Amino acid sequence: MMIQQTIEKLRNLRLSGMADALARQLETGNSSELTFEERLSLLVDQEWTLRLERRTNRRIKQAQLRADAAFEDIDLKTPRGFDREKILELGHCRWIQAGRNLILTGPTGIGKTWIACALGNKACRLGMTAHYVRVPRLLEILKIARGDGTYLKTLEKLMKYDLLILDDWGLSRYRGEMQNALLEVLDDRVGRRSVLVTTQLPVKKWHDLFDEPTVADAILDRLLGPSIQIKMKGDSLR
Repeated sequence: MMIQQTIEKLRNLRLSGMADALARQLETGNSSELTFEERLSLLVDQEWTLRLERRTNRRIKQAQLRADAAFEDIDLKTPRGFDREKILELGHCRWIQAGRNLILTGPTGIGKTWIACALGNKACRLGMTAHYVRVPRLLEILKIARGDGTYLKTLEKLMKYDLLILDDWGLSRYRGEMQNALLEVLDDRVGRRSVLVTTQLPVKKWHDLFDEPTVADAILDRLLGPSIQIKMKGDSLR
């Protein structure tokens, strides 16, 4: 009876991992073979693991990844123009820790978004934060924020993510406030936080996306300077 009260108290203290581990020790009946220190260590390990899983799941949920993709499921057998070893190296996420950018270019349907989300998922599982957003949607969010007075707050929020995934870069030209907003987002992150860009448009055509050549130079410098570029090719996988 007393041990059941202890389990209930653990749950009330939000130590459900320890409560579950203690209940399992009672069910198996072999806990008497363990020392007190060993039993306590098992309880703490279970609580630690549970909390780690919760934090990881919370980071993945907050990342709002478009695809439920796992890095380990990336198809490395289908020819898509990238080097197997380079992709595997990206999976360690050291490029994110170093604040470098990643540019994925290639035709539609080749799997750019899926790979981007897989890398975002891996970053979350390694303890980093990520956020996925399509560039047209990002520009709309920033436009609304400018109108309701939350622009700076929105920029600050975007700056805090270890990895910002910008999908569908270059679907249309960026004019006026749009190009200035992109520059501000990127300027906040250069050298400190990573950006992952997916696009159908070859890098050599990016400069033509912007009305102001000086803004174009600044944006390209911030994106391409500290970047890893992978050109994907092949048939659509859809």
